[in-house]
Amino acid sequence: MEPFKNNFSLQLVACIADHLQKHVASFDRNTFEAPIQRDLEKLELKERSQLIADHVHLALPSDHQERSRILIAMLHPDEDNHANQLSDEQGICGWGISPLTTVVGQHGLDDFDGSLRLLKEMTKRFSSEFDIRYFLLADQERALNIILEWVDDPNTHVRRLASEGTRPRLPWAMQLPRLRMNPQPTLPILQALRDDKEEYVRRSVANHLNDIAKDHPDLVAHMAIDWMQGANKERERLVRHACRTLIKQGHTIALKAMGVGVPKIEFHGLSIESSTVEFGDALIFSVELHSTSDRVQSLLIDYVVHFRKANGRLADKVFKWKQATLQGGEILSAKRSHSIRPITTRRYYNGQHALSLRINGQDFGFTEFDLIGANEGSMSPNTP
Repeated sequence: MEPFKNNFSLQLVACIADHLQKHVASFDRNTFEAPIQRDLEKLELKERSQLIADHVHLALPSDHQERSRILIAMLHPDEDNHANQLSDEQGICGWGISPLTTVVGQHGLDDFDGSLRLLKEMTKRFSSEFDIRYFLLADQERALNIILEWVDDPNTHVRRLASEGTRPRLPWAMQLPRLRMNPQPTLPILQALRDDKEEYVRRSVANHLNDIAKDHPDLVAHMAIDWMQGANKERERLVRHACRTLIKQGHTIALKAMGVGVPKIEFHGLSIESSTVEFGDALIFSVELHSTSDRVQSLLIDYVVHFRKANGRLADKVFKWKQATLQGGEILSAKRSHSIRPITTRRYYNGQHALSLRINGQDFGFTEFDLIGANEGSMSPNTP
């Protein structure tokens, strides 16, 4: 698979230069392309985009209205179907939009309203989710008043931007500390979009709520109870995805929203196939549960691996396993394997680790095992 950074290629630079040349009277193609050609191949994804953005900024006139006119003229005419396409002679779209949104975000605050209108147009061809955040940081109330109007836009990408760009913990992006502290200002946006016709938009709403749940778990849990009242299948799926972190944590109110109560079970033990696991192999385990209820009950079953850290302490990581519906008195037997292999996000250490289950938010069966052959801190060979 080709690296993502290659989306910012010399071919894209040439295409952007073609469109600048069409619309900027004083454009000097060599002055624009030469420094990018010299440095681009050495850089990674975000640095490549920033390099191109820096030189697009230098090539554009300083007058905001003229700059906006040129950037609009450079955009691909297809507003609906070119977010995943390559820029071409018709205009810039897909990954080519990213340097342009950076120019607007980093240099457009003096034309606040006009720049947000420009980012709204750009997001139709890719996404402006990173760069509307400059405006939220500069003047949150003013920006949100504009963004709230986007929830009724006929373009799917614009409606999604209203939710995605205002996420307080958007990955790879600047965080929004005021919204992390108080998420109330974005709740009208999420309320308006919760039943959007597009899964793409609803998924963003769920991820936004999951961001909020990390700082305000009770708020999201109570919203989940409210939103589940009379919910159709699409909204139920949204709420479940929004509460995924809370469910893993065993948050009682969030579990109640999912229709899950205190588990009425006899736990017959958690069995690990081997008490010693070789690094690179799998941890294989099984469990048997006996329902003690005389009614049907739903069980959300996750498993928790307690990984040994460098200091010898254990750090918990919850993994989703299964959802089960048990009849009164029914016995559930289940088996699972968990690979312990090199990954880029975790260091492994030899020694004693442990495994437990989390059923409807309650923990059962802390069982220890030894990991060997981890070379003290093993990670994927691709880790920098």
